[in-house]
Amino acid sequence: MLFCHPQPESYHQHSASYIREALAPFLKDEEARLTAESVCKRSSLQVVLCAATSPAVKQQEETLTYLNQGQSYEIRMLNRKLVEYTDISCKYVKSIVRVVFHDRRLQYMEHQQLEGWRWNRPGDRILDIDIPLSEGILEPRSHPMHLNTIEFLWDPVKKASAFIQVNCISTEFTPRKHGGEKGVPFRIQVDTFSTNEHGEYMEHVSSSSCQVKVFKPKGADRKLKTDREKIDKKALQDREKYQLSHESTVLKECSPWPDALNLSIHSSSTPSPVYHSSPTSCTFTDGNCSPTQPGELLMPACSDHLLPSSSLQDTQQWLQRHRFSPFCRLFCSFAGADLLRMSREDLVQICGPADGIRLFNTMKGRCIQPRLTMYVCQHQARPAVKPGAGDIYHALYLKELTLMDLSEKIAMLYSLPPQQITHIYRQKPSGIHVLVSDEMVQNFREETSFILSTLRDETTDGYRVVLK
Repeated sequence: MLFCHPQPESYHQHSASYIREALAPFLKDEEARLTAESVCKRSSLQVVLCAATSPAVKQQEETLTYLNQGQSYEIRMLNRKLVEYTDISCKYVKSIVRVVFHDRRLQYMEHQQLEGWRWNRPGDRILDIDIPLSEGILEPRSHPMHLNTIEFLWDPVKKASAFIQVNCISTEFTPRKHGGEKGVPFRIQVDTFSTNEHGEYMEHVSSSSCQVKVFKPKGADRKLKTDREKIDKKALQDREKYQLSHESTVLKECSPWPDALNLSIHSSSTPSPVYHSSPTSCTFTDGNCSPTQPGELLMPACSDHLLPSSSLQDTQQWLQRHRFSPFCRLFCSFAGADLLRMSREDLVQICGPADGIRLFNTMKGRCIQPRLTMYVCQHQARPAVKPGAGDIYHALYLKELTLMDLSEKIAMLYSLPPQQITHIYRQKPSGIHVLVSDEMVQNFREETSFILSTLRDETTDGYRVVLK
C-alpha cells in the first residue's frame, strides 16, 4: 500500500499542498454549487399546485400529477420564506408561469411543436389564466406570441393564488394517438423576479416546477382512480416501493427557464412586426400619393442579416428577433463571425434538423421566393406625357396570393396600417371598378404593372385603392 508507510512531516505537507492545488478548481466549483443551493433554499418561495399526485410513482422518481384539459387549477404562492429570508424592497414581484415539455428531445423541438399546435388550433392558447377565480394578483398578461406562458404581479407580504387552465392534452404531441396514458408529460414551471434599481423585473428570486400529464375532460380523474386501484391490489411489501398520493403538488426548485429573463424584460413591449419598414415613405395628399424619396420595397426577411462584425449582444438580439430564443443560451459566447463560420451540418447536429436548417437559411439570408411580383406606380396629377417617361415603379412581392397580402404590401408602400385600406378595386378599360378578391389576385399575371390612385372613404375614414 502506498500510504501505509510512515512519511516525513514535510512529505505530508507537500503532498497535501499538491492535492489541494490539484483539486482547487473542483473544490471551488463544489463550494460555489453548495453556496448557490444554500442561497436558493433560503430565498425560495414555496409554490403549490392544488392537484393530487399519482400513487403509481416509485419512491426515487419525480412526482406526477394528472390534469383535466381546460379545468381551472389553483397555484398558491406561499410567501413566508420569501419575506423572511430575502431582502426585497419592491412592493411587488413578477411570476411567469409556463407549460413546457418534460422530454429533452421535445424541448429542442419546442418551437416547431408549438407552431404546429398553433396551426391546428388557431386562436387558442396552450395556457390561460382564470382571472375571476384568482386572488391577490395584479396585471395578468398573456403574450400573443407565447401561447404557453402567462405572467402576473403579486405582493409577497400577502396571499396570492392564480388559477390556470391548460388547453392542450398530452396526446397532441405524440406521433401516434394512443390515449392519455401514452401522452407526453409536460412541466409547469414558475419563475419569479423582483425589481432592480431601475424598476425592471430582472432580479431572479426563485424557480420551481413539477411534472404533469393533461387528459381530456374527466380523464385525469379516471386515470388517478385507476392508479389507486392498481396500487391497492399490490402486496403491502410492494406498496412501500411507491410514493403516497397527496392532495396537492409541491413544485420543486429548479433552474430558471432560459428565456424567462428575456420575457420578463420585454413583456411590456409590443411584439415586433413581421415586415421591416421600407425605405420608401409615402404620404396621402388630396387622394393621391407621391413618394418622398425614390426606392424599391425590400422583400420581407431579407433586410436583417447577421454580419461578421456583429457583437455578442447583437447576435443574441438577432437570434431572438428570428425566433431562436431557445438557443440563445447555447450561443451566448458566439459573435456573428463565429455563427457564420458554422456549416449546415454543424447547425443541424447542434439544433436538430428543423431548427438547424432554418437557422442556416436565415443566416445566409435566403429569402422565401415570392409567388407573385407586381410593379406599381403612384398616380400623380401632371400634364400628359409619354407612358413610362419619368414614372417610378415599385416592386411588390406577394408571398401569398390573397387580398390581405396585397393590402399589407400597398399599406407598407404608403406607410399606413393595413386596416386603413378598406377596399381595392381594379379599373377596367371601360372605366368600371371591379372589387379585387382573393380569386382575382390568384389570376394576376406575373410582373403585371399598375398605376395606383387613392380615394378617401368618408364613411370609415380610410382609403380605397384603385389599380389602373
